[in-house]
Amino acid sequence: MNELALTNPVFATYAIAASLMVLKIMLQGWVTVVQMMSNNGGFVSPEDAKAGLANPKPHQGQLDINDKVDRSRRIHRNDLENIPAFLAIGLLFVLINPPLAAAQWLMYGFVVARVLHTLAYSTAQSHEVRATFYSVGSLIVIAMAVWVLYAAATHL
Repeated sequence: MNELALTNPVFATYAIAASLMVLKIMLQGWVTVVQMMSNNGGFVSPEDAKAGLANPKPHQGQLDINDKVDRSRRIHRNDLENIPAFLAIGLLFVLINPPLAAAQWLMYGFVVARVLHTLAYSTAQSHEVRATFYSVGSLIVIAMAVWVLYAAATHL
């Protein structure tokens, strides 16, 4: 399968975009942890508010919603709802051997849209701004899925 080799520039594009998106998902979890620790709150589970190495001085209210922590948690949840679809369709997209320029525009476009969505969300921009970046990423995934569907259907 030459399509799934880094010598294939379309696959290399996917490998870069997918790696960046996996890093984004994983690092967003750590951003949430940093927010919880720096705000000493926003914990979700009752055991989180008990004394331990990570919480040496528990206090009342640590389980209350903290906007900074919750905002990071919502960004993470949104990533978990959107990035896996990109990872799946991106790999199938590689297999249909699209033009390199199209693959780069779509895949890197998705990465940029997700990063801009995170920046808009983390800085509390209006819903319209955040929704614009979400929509761009979503439409990219839909376009790739339709392209793969068409390619597969024409080979039946």
